Amino acid sequence: MEIVTKVDGQILPLHETMQPKPNIHIEEQTVPGFEVEVIDYSKRAQWLRAAVLGANDGLLSTASLMMGVGAVRKDIRTMILTGIAGLVAGASSMAIGEFVSVYSQYDIEMSQIKRADRTGKVGKDELEAKKKDLPSPAKAAAASALAFAVGALVPLLAAGFIKDYAVRLGVVIGAVSVALVGFGGLSGALGKAPLVKSSLRVLVGGWLAMAVTFGLTKLIGSTGI
Repeated sequence: MEIVTKVDGQILPLHETMQPKPNIHIEEQTVPGFEVEVIDYSKRAQWLRAAVLGANDGLLSTASLMMGVGAVRKDIRTMILTGIAGLVAGASSMAIGEFVSVYSQYDIEMSQIKRADRTGKVGKDELEAKKKDLPSPAKAAAASALAFAVGALVPLLAAGFIKDYAVRLGVVIGAVSVALVGFGGLSGALGKAPLVKSSLRVLVGGWLAMAVTFGLTKLIGSTGI
C-alpha cells in the first residue's frame, strides 16, 4: 500500500511531495459540519493539580486538628466538632485567599487588555478571545473551598461512627494514610514525578504533622493549662 497526496489537482506519491518544488500549492480539504476544537490540557492539569493540593491540605489540616484535640479529649463529640470547625474555617480561608489572589491576576490581565485596546494594535476578535480566557475569581474560590472540604471529610467520616477511643484514632490514621498515598500519587502523576517517591513523601509528611500535633497537645494538656 502506498500513501499518496493531492498536489495541484494531481495524485502523487507521498515521497515525491516531500521533495522541494517551486510554485506547488498543497490543497487543504475540510469536512463540512466538523470543527477542530483546540483544548488546552496544560490549563486543565494546573486546575486539577491545584484541586489535589487543596484536598490534601483539607485532609491533613482537619486530621491533625482532630488528633490534637483527641489527645486531651477522648469523647467523639468533641473530636467531630473540632473536625467540622476545621473544615468550615479552612474552606472559608482557602476560598477567600484564592478569590483575592485570582482577582489580582484578573485585574492585571484586564489592564493589559485595555491598554492593547487603546493602542489599536490588537483586533476586536482577539481582545474578546482574551477576555473569555480571563480567570474567574468566584469559580476559583468555589473550587478551592470544595477541594478543601472534600479532603476534610475523610477523617470526619472515618471517626464519625466509632465510639471506642483507641479504635477511632487507629481508623482515622488508617483512612488518612490511604488518602495521603492517593493524593501524593495523583500529584506526582500530574507533575511527572516518580509515583512511589511522591506518595511516600506526602505520607511521611502527613504522619509527621499528625504526630507533632498530637504530641504537643498531649504535652500541653498534661501540664494542666
